[in-house]
Amino acid sequence: MLAGLAASALMGTEGRAASAANTYLELKTWRLRNTPEDQGARVADYLEGGLATGLSRAGAQLIGAFSNVIAPDGPYYISLAQYPSLGVMQEVLTKLGSDGAYQQELQKLSAGPGLPFVRVDSSLLRSFDGMPAASVPESAEKRPPRIFELRTYESQSFITLARKIGMFNSGEMGIFERLGMRPVFFGETIIGSRQPSLTYMLSYDDLTARENLWHDFGSDPEWKKLSGRPELRDSEIVANISNVILRPLTFSAIR
Repeated sequence: MLAGLAASALMGTEGRAASAANTYLELKTWRLRNTPEDQGARVADYLEGGLATGLSRAGAQLIGAFSNVIAPDGPYYISLAQYPSLGVMQEVLTKLGSDGAYQQELQKLSAGPGLPFVRVDSSLLRSFDGMPAASVPESAEKRPPRIFELRTYESQSFITLARKIGMFNSGEMGIFERLGMRPVFFGETIIGSRQPSLTYMLSYDDLTARENLWHDFGSDPEWKKLSGRPELRDSEIVANISNVILRPLTFSAIR
């Protein structure tokens, strides 16, 4: 964890908003199986009626809940919770432990036949300076839900990870926004597997829009100038890229 935090401290970023504090994002993958236990419905009910409302009462927010569309090892759900700080996260966890309504929802999740889920994988991300908080709509929009792409970049070292994060902060995420790729969040992994790494999410109207937008990104003059610097080439700072396509669950705040 300390090594991951050190990467953040090393970033030489431009245009940091001094008044905006970095938030912390808890990304959970709920591994499911297609059986009569109806794990998908049970976990969705818990996320909506238990975790989302419990976090809200305690001072945090479940900002997103998604199911896999194009991804290995499905089926699964992904939940995304946002905390203003690590201190608040500790307070929220303490409050949930004594929240009777939330504890009842936990009991309900486990009360059905068999197992409610297979396993849960969890990671904690620290938001980037260039986007200190996730982009969450203030109200439900009257439109079909978008698709979302969750991308993880693994770096060769914490030094090269810091360089890639600085690249996002100083120009790359701005190109995404200008082209209409609608960034949702950017976060450095401080607790989780496959470190050093970062994870971010983009959204599109559909798969065709995604393909067209990535084509536009690859040919964008500003991107070519930024990525053409020898110290910022992918071969120098990105060891591996993985991505999955997701669809929001009906109650997801991000959709």
